[in-house]
Amino acid sequence: MKQFDPATELNKLEQFGEFGGVNPSITDSATYTFLGAEAMVDTFHGETEGCFLYSRHWNPSNKYLSDALAAMEGTESAWVTASGMAAITSAILQVCNTGDHIVSSVTTYGGTFAFLKYYLQKFNIDVSFIIPTDLDALKKAIRPNTKVIYTETVSNPLLQISDIPAMSKIAKEHGAKLIVDNTFSPMLVSPYKLGADIVVYSMTKFINGKNDCVAGAICGSEEYINSLIDLNTGTAMLLGPVLDPLRSSSILKNLYTLHIRMKQHSKNAQFLAEKFTKNKTKVIYPGLSVHPQHELITSLMNKEYGYGGMIAVDLETKEKAYSFMEKAEKIGVGYLAVSLGYFRTLFSNSGSSTSSEVPEEIQKEMGMSPGLVRFSVGLDNDIENTWELIKKCL
Repeated sequence: MKQFDPATELNKLEQFGEFGGVNPSITDSATYTFLGAEAMVDTFHGETEGCFLYSRHWNPSNKYLSDALAAMEGTESAWVTASGMAAITSAILQVCNTGDHIVSSVTTYGGTFAFLKYYLQKFNIDVSFIIPTDLDALKKAIRPNTKVIYTETVSNPLLQISDIPAMSKIAKEHGAKLIVDNTFSPMLVSPYKLGADIVVYSMTKFINGKNDCVAGAICGSEEYINSLIDLNTGTAMLLGPVLDPLRSSSILKNLYTLHIRMKQHSKNAQFLAEKFTKNKTKVIYPGLSVHPQHELITSLMNKEYGYGGMIAVDLETKEKAYSFMEKAEKIGVGYLAVSLGYFRTLFSNSGSSTSSEVPEEIQKEMGMSPGLVRFSVGLDNDIENTWELIKKCL
C-alpha cells in the first residue's frame, strides 16, 4: 500500500479566491445575508450546503484552512480554534459528560495537565494518569465509564513516543475515543491514519511557524466535527473559541511551507542531538538509536520528514540550566522563551515553565530532571556554527 504523504495530499487541494486569486479570499464578515427567509431557517437546521450563517459557526476563511488541515491529516473534516487549549478542551468536552472517566498520559503540556487534573473536577469527570509508553498501565486504568484515552504523539517535554496503533486498539475494545495531540510532529506522523479518532493541534507552533498568533485545530470525522459545531449541543459552537479569519488566512499560507520547514527542523535537531551525545551531554531525541522508542517512531513516521525539531537536554540542576540558557541567549544561539516551532531556536527549563503546572513530585515520578532544557531547534542554515556557540555555553 502506498504510504500516506501529508504534503502531497495538501497540494492536491485547489482553493482559489473569489475573483480567481491564487490565495483564497478573506471573509471578515460576522454574519451573512440570505435571499429567502426559508433558506435561513434551513441553514439554522443544518439542512443546507454552501450557506454560511454566523462566523462563530463557520466562516469561509476558516473553512479554507480547515479543509487544508483535513487533507493534510487524512481526516474527513476539521475545525479551527482560537488557541491550542481551545482545541484540546473543546475536543474532550464534546466527548465527555458528567461522571465520565479519562485515561491520559501524565507527560503532557502543562496547560493540558492542569485542565485534566484540576478543571474537570467541577464536572465530576475523573482522570487517571499513566506513563504513555506503559500499555499495561493503560489497560489497567480503563473503567466501564472511560470515554477518552488522551495522549501526545511525542510527549512534552520528555519526547516519549505513543504507540498510536496499540492505543487505538485498546480504545476501540472499550468503546473509548483516542484523542492525540500532534503539535510536536505535524506531517512527521499522521495519527488519524494510525487509528486515532481525533487529532488536535496548537497551530501556534510548527504549523504556523512564525510565533505571530495563537491558534488551534481539531481534526476528525465529519460526524464528529458537525457535532462540535451543532447549534444546540456543540461544545465549540456554544463556548465560542472561534479563530479570527484574518489569522486563518495567514496560517493557511504558512501551512504550504510546513513540509520544507519540518525537514529542516529535523535535520538541525538530528545534528545537534548527535553532537550533544558525542559531548557526553545527556540528551533525549527520538532520532537517536538509543532513544527507547526509536524503532517505534521509525515504524510510525512518514519517512521523509525526519524525527522532529524538539530536543531535551538534561543539565541535571536548575542552576546549571538557568546559567546555560542565559549564556546561550546572550551569545546568539536563540531565545530563552516558551513555545516552539519558531524559525529561531527557543529554549526553556520545562519544570519551571511549560510544565510548571505539574507538581514537582509528579515531575520526579515521570522522570523529569530539574535541569531539563527543552530545545525547539530553529531553521539555522549554518547549524555547525550554532553547535560551536552551544559548546561555549556548556
